[in-house]
Amino acid sequence: MNTLIILNALTTPSVGLIFWTSIVFILLLVILTKFAWKPILSAIKSREQKIESALQEAEKAKQEMQKLKADNEKLLQQARLEYDNIVKEAREVKEKIISQAKADAQKEAQKILQSAQDSINAQKAAAIAELKQQVATLSIEIATKILKKELSNADAQKQLAKQMLEEVSLN
Repeated sequence: MNTLIILNALTTPSVGLIFWTSIVFILLLVILTKFAWKPILSAIKSREQKIESALQEAEKAKQEMQKLKADNEKLLQQARLEYDNIVKEAREVKEKIISQAKADAQKEAQKILQSAQDSINAQKAAAIAELKQQVATLSIEIATKILKKELSNADAQKQLAKQMLEEVSLN
């Protein structure tokens, strides 16, 4: 039983204890409200404002990053278009240069071919003229030899003269 009394005394507070505990608690609340709560609340409010400001700054930075990303995409697309235009122009210039070079080469080949043709024709004409001259010279030599042999006697000379007169009068 003794233990029950002690246990009961420890678990059941007295009225005086409750009174003084309440007064100490109220005094503690007044002191904390006057001296501690205001600085704590102002520190919390200041920290809350800093966090809010940081969140707003982060949102602004996010929007700026999106804007920069969009601007970069536009610049990249413009650069691609310019690159495509430059490549297209380069191809056109290449094709133009190639076709011009082909035309020039064809003209030059035509000139060389015409020059060679003219040279061949000139050499051919010279060769024909020389051949005619040689044939004429050989014909005269052969005719001279034949006439000398044939005309060595007088009867043959008369007969040849008569034959030539007949051929001349027939033509």
